[in-house]
Amino acid sequence: MFFPLKDENPTKTFPFFTIIIIGINVAVYLAMLFMGPQRALVIARYGVIPYEIMHGVDINPKTPLGPYVTLITSLFIHGSFWHILGNMWFLWIFGNNIEDVVGHFKFVVFYLLGGIVASLLQIITSSSSTIPVVGASGAVSAILGAYMIKFPRARVKTLMFIFIFVTVVSIPAVTFIGIWFFIQLISSIGARYSNVAWFAHIGGFLFGLLTVRMFEKKQGYRKYRVY
Repeated sequence: MFFPLKDENPTKTFPFFTIIIIGINVAVYLAMLFMGPQRALVIARYGVIPYEIMHGVDINPKTPLGPYVTLITSLFIHGSFWHILGNMWFLWIFGNNIEDVVGHFKFVVFYLLGGIVASLLQIITSSSSTIPVVGASGAVSAILGAYMIKFPRARVKTLMFIFIFVTVVSIPAVTFIGIWFFIQLISSIGARYSNVAWFAHIGGFLFGLLTVRMFEKKQGYRKYRVY
């Protein structure tokens, strides 16, 4: 078992939207803690339900936009403390560098699109399911895919659990994220018996891997000629 503690990769700009997204997720989670039985209704209404998206129907009435709005609302709902802690911790460690690379506003677009694409792959692989899918894992996976492309050699301080031994090692991001993605692939084999949306993780990761260069900030052209 392993868990990232921090990356050794400084940024040039302040990660405004990384922090804002984390703040929104935490605020929603705390608000839901005080909802009592209504919490399950919120998850059912604003979580993305594969059957609804595939058939364009509302099992649980939502908004005039129908079930499709849940492709976004579901990204800000978490089912447990450990669920939100893991997602927001990974977002905090890796998100600031990707916001630095693509720019503040494009980072928000990248994050949301990554989450939507992740949800769509999960929906395709479980099209008849009426179980709500919630969490930012797909969007965060897109961040990891982008990070692997842009900063493969950045070092990640990682807490390692090896049987009864615990240690901290510094490993390249490409190794850390590569191991993480391998775990997602292996776990997806038994996905139908799990309550984790493994295919969303895979979909988000592939989105980030393939599209980050389309989002990154363009370098300005020189305003002079070299002879």
